[in-house]
Amino acid sequence: MGVRICILLIFVSTLTLAQKVKWASQVISVSSEYKDPLLGREYRALHALGRPSKYPKMAATPSAWQSMTADSPEGEYLLVGFDTTMAVKQIAIFENFGAGSITSVDGLDQNNRIYPLRSFAPGYATAGSQVTTIRLPTKTSFKLKGIKISFNSLRVKGYSQIDAIGISDSDEPIESSLKLTTDANAFQARENLGNAINSKFNEICPVVSPDGQKLYFTRWKHPENLGSTKNQDIWVSNWQADRTWSKATLYPAPINNEENNAVCGITPNGKTLLLNNVYGKDGTMEKGVSFSFLLRTGEWSFPKALKIVNFKNKSEFSEYTLAPNGKVLLMTTETKDSYGGKDIYVSFLNADDSWSEPKNIGPVVNTGEAESTPFIAPDGVTIYFSSSGHVGYGNNDIFLSRRLDDTWQNWSAPENLGPIVNTPQWDGYFSVSAKGDFAYFSSTENSVGAEDIFRIKIPEKAKPLTLIQLTGQVINQKTKEPMAARIVIKAKGNPSDTLSVDYEPYVGDYSFMWPAKKPFTVQIKKQGFFSKVENFDFTSSTNFQLVNRNFFLQTVEKNKAYAFSNLVFDQGKAELKPGFEAELEKIISILSENTQYGLLLEGHTDNQGDWNDNLKLSIERVENVKAYLVSKGVDANRIQTKGWGGSKPLANNLLEDTRKSNRRVEFTLIPIE
Repeated sequence: MGVRICILLIFVSTLTLAQKVKWASQVISVSSEYKDPLLGREYRALHALGRPSKYPKMAATPSAWQSMTADSPEGEYLLVGFDTTMAVKQIAIFENFGAGSITSVDGLDQNNRIYPLRSFAPGYATAGSQVTTIRLPTKTSFKLKGIKISFNSLRVKGYSQIDAIGISDSDEPIESSLKLTTDANAFQARENLGNAINSKFNEICPVVSPDGQKLYFTRWKHPENLGSTKNQDIWVSNWQADRTWSKATLYPAPINNEENNAVCGITPNGKTLLLNNVYGKDGTMEKGVSFSFLLRTGEWSFPKALKIVNFKNKSEFSEYTLAPNGKVLLMTTETKDSYGGKDIYVSFLNADDSWSEPKNIGPVVNTGEAESTPFIAPDGVTIYFSSSGHVGYGNNDIFLSRRLDDTWQNWSAPENLGPIVNTPQWDGYFSVSAKGDFAYFSSTENSVGAEDIFRIKIPEKAKPLTLIQLTGQVINQKTKEPMAARIVIKAKGNPSDTLSVDYEPYVGDYSFMWPAKKPFTVQIKKQGFFSKVENFDFTSSTNFQLVNRNFFLQTVEKNKAYAFSNLVFDQGKAELKPGFEAELEKIISILSENTQYGLLLEGHTDNQGDWNDNLKLSIERVENVKAYLVSKGVDANRIQTKGWGGSKPLANNLLEDTRKSNRRVEFTLIPIE
């Protein structure tokens, strides 16, 4: 094991809190932009928006604006707008390639009036790539809405590119807001996993199981790999009692074959693997992604291809990652609408088990450069990915972004994970467990062989949201034996935020993850049994928790009366009290699953008051219950009602503590004639 030193990871941040930097957010007009029918949206003017893609190591990139022709005698211009108007004192233009062709910069106010800000003589550029800064003696007298940059492309031979345009209301250099932290000893916080995992060959694509107990990864050209060419194969290691990883072993067929194999993800219950490529029965592979399921025998099923509607990929490579709810798939693919190279796309599970046509997750994450190795954290909100199209240290850096809504189209600005993770070399394949304690990734920096797998203790700011892992069994209350059941988890206040788990005793306990900040309900459903609904709230938890919880289900018997356990009434009242919904949802579920039965509702009261008034009250209570069931879609003809007043007490009426249980409604399942 490598030496570990506790070092705080610091993200890209502004050095001066008072400085307010705004980046261009829309293209108002452009003279031309480079287009190629073989490319996606590389080199378009939209790449001049937002923060720079190539900084501090400025270079030519498809993630910058470039005119259609290299040396146009007519000249070129780019007019961009900002989402906030303000008086400015400084403008920074990131000329990442072919610097020196700017002739003038003008400001646009809220009334679309143009104000000259600076003219540039030939030869102003001191390097082929530079930040060209305009510092004004005082703030502009108007609130700036946009910037127009005019070019004479004949001044510089070949193409010129603009990566970003920033404005500020202070003298603090705009570049300082992009400054990356440096730490000569940062690599010492990276723990090489040693000979149990790494070899002189390539170890890439680490995927840690949500419970942190298994580490899957891919080895390339290892002599024990299958086939004569020793292509990429999947290996696995187990976390041991002595808090070390076991010696990795080669995964068996059919998961591995003679072609390239890789694990992309594993479900929270550990019973489904997401695998790169589509497996042919003849041993061949095609582009795509597959599932393999744990069988009763303890072996894994032959991989089954996921059917993704209109899936296309111009790139030879693709990576995939599955959300914890099993309903959302992120992938990298290159299509005609990619911003550049491979982008990250999202696909959703359809009702027919196919997956929707992939949608680009947008330009906040995707750039004109290639994005790769996405990983959805177990919280379902945080993603980690690799890119050379954001402010970074080297070839490819690892970033995180957090999902802002359920469309999977809106994301927070990507954050560089800093010098502990990122190096001047290629870094990628970042994976975390649900505990949020360690992260695993591949890197060539200080490796034993080619690429190695490392881990770090995750700093607080890089952690996914705190999670709760619920695990246990569903048990037949009568026989005390575990039994198969459907478990449905719903966020309180957002019924569309759901997760479903099919519990099968033969493969072990059920298990699912849920963000601690979201209170939730768990409903256990099985035909012939009463559904059970329980509420959970872990919003005060700040650390990962493993909660063991068994659920006992009661058999539904016909012609037997059952009292609603959570359906209570105030003295002399027929109104349903708050919280009754979950109890009645059980009945709705039973009736929907057992269409051969009808329902008899019987109302009861205590013995307080007039006998006739109590009889009327008991009828009102069952009618209120019936009305709710009918409002939820139950056929009124399936429901019979009867009121008994206070003639059938369950408990002593002398004391209120026992008397209140007599104020009830009972139900009986009856065969439909």
